[in-house]
Amino acid sequence: MTALTEALSILVFRQERSSQDFDPVGTIPEWTRLLTGKAQEEAADLSAILLSPFLQHFLKDVRALFTSQSKGKLTSGIWSERGVDDRDYQFEAVAVAGLDCHLLLIQRLGDEGIDIQQVLQTARERGLQHHHAMTEQQRVQRVLGGRLEQSEQLRDDLVAILDRLQLGTIMTDQSRKISFVSQTVHRLLGMGKASVIGLHWKELPVFSVEQRAALEMMLARPARERTKVPIVVEQRKGGRISLEIDIQEDPRNADRTIFFLYDVTEVEDLRGELSEKSRFFDLVGKSRAITDIYKRIEDIAPVEATVLIEGETGTGKELVARAIHEASPRRDGPFIAVNCAGLTDSLLGSQLFGHKRGAFTGATHDHQGFFEAAQAGTLFLDEIGDMPLSIQTTLLRVLQEKEIMRLGESHPRKVDVRVVTATHQNLAELVQTGSFRADLLYRVRVARLSLPTLRDRREDIPLLADVFFRQARTVTKKMDIQEISPDAMQQLLRYRWPGNVRELKSALDYAFIHSRGPAILPADLPPECFEAPMSVSTTLDPELDEREQILAALKRAKGKRALAARMLGMSRSTFYRRLEGFGISSQE
Repeated sequence: MTALTEALSILVFRQERSSQDFDPVGTIPEWTRLLTGKAQEEAADLSAILLSPFLQHFLKDVRALFTSQSKGKLTSGIWSERGVDDRDYQFEAVAVAGLDCHLLLIQRLGDEGIDIQQVLQTARERGLQHHHAMTEQQRVQRVLGGRLEQSEQLRDDLVAILDRLQLGTIMTDQSRKISFVSQTVHRLLGMGKASVIGLHWKELPVFSVEQRAALEMMLARPARERTKVPIVVEQRKGGRISLEIDIQEDPRNADRTIFFLYDVTEVEDLRGELSEKSRFFDLVGKSRAITDIYKRIEDIAPVEATVLIEGETGTGKELVARAIHEASPRRDGPFIAVNCAGLTDSLLGSQLFGHKRGAFTGATHDHQGFFEAAQAGTLFLDEIGDMPLSIQTTLLRVLQEKEIMRLGESHPRKVDVRVVTATHQNLAELVQTGSFRADLLYRVRVARLSLPTLRDRREDIPLLADVFFRQARTVTKKMDIQEISPDAMQQLLRYRWPGNVRELKSALDYAFIHSRGPAILPADLPPECFEAPMSVSTTLDPELDEREQILAALKRAKGKRALAARMLGMSRSTFYRRLEGFGISSQE
């Protein structure tokens, strides 16, 4: 147990029931020299620490507790002391009564100990009563077993303290075989009373292959570079518990290892609740721009009207369409998504409305179209601005008459489908150029939503990044990557994100593949995150007509049509149709 007191850096005083004096026991922490000015080996007389005015006031209550013969513990709260180097240091004391002797524990709180202190404080407040009966039973067994030697008593006392604080502790020897396990570990890992002494730590049955790999990777690092490893344990009785495991070397022997297990289930549950409050179906964000969209979805969803969703590429138009479906009375029906940009006239007509066997070459059997497949549900038509005019005419009739006709058939079929459409283009301008029907525009935009770009809701970037971070960590199984560094997050906030949310997810996936440390660093991000994004507004003159803009884009893209299409915000099929319509050859 000397190793535990040294690892936890706690100054322990012991008071026998028959005495009023406090005697230091175990290893004296190095921080005592900050108050006494003496080296550890010279600090046998630590009475100066007990003479602190704050501690003297606390000791009055402690002595009252000790003389009352009652069991329990008393916490001082945090106080400051001026050290010999004229700096202020923070401390907290805990008095424990009810064992064979009384103990006074003093802990220095440093920058690296704040998180541990919060966990310990939560454990003290929430867990002391829960394990009281178990600790009392252990004390009775020790008394019945006879008077133990002082070193054994100290060991048992420290074990009881660890259990009271719900601090799980596993100690291993030079061969990484388990030599000590606290009772709290049995509870946290759901192992019951099974003995694990002598097993290699990797043989603990509760760890998955990925978790063992993450712990082993952290163990291989130098002690100063280690961070806590988050894991989730599935318990035998059902339920799950979230842990953070801190791996430290035994101060007496660097070949030995101590695993400290912290229960952070409540913290993770609270984090999950906060995350849920910032989510709306699969949409994530709490900015004013996105919460306004949530409200509009709630208004639009119950109404049986066609919807037009407008927004740049990557803003989440399909997710919004799904949210409308899930919030509508049709939520139990199918949701079918179709991208109109990637299909030819004949193929799109067959896919949307179906065909009869023999309707055309290759039609070897009757085929049900997307409208029939979406019966009693929602059909999402993405990139409707790229729909050929011939299909637009048929779609208009379907929306008006609520019936479709398969290719090759002569009788209509009734359909009960809600249509939600989306585009990244300005349909009103397409109407002016003659590439989109005005009457269809009026039909599809009965209800409309204009989605904000990611650069217009930058405050949502940390929330979205956290969601994509967790997804990428699960997919890549790089559980040792625990956070996005502040510098990397600042770079994410500075970038303009022309590809919006889709590009942000891609950037986090890229970073996980290239990261080799415990945190995502700026160097792990894609190179484009450090460049000014290319956009139509900065490369083309807005006064040019559409034909001139296409020619300018082709010139800037050095004849690469796919790149020119991206610069203009068009799909390839739409861009190729524009080339054909304007009589532009690939050589121009």
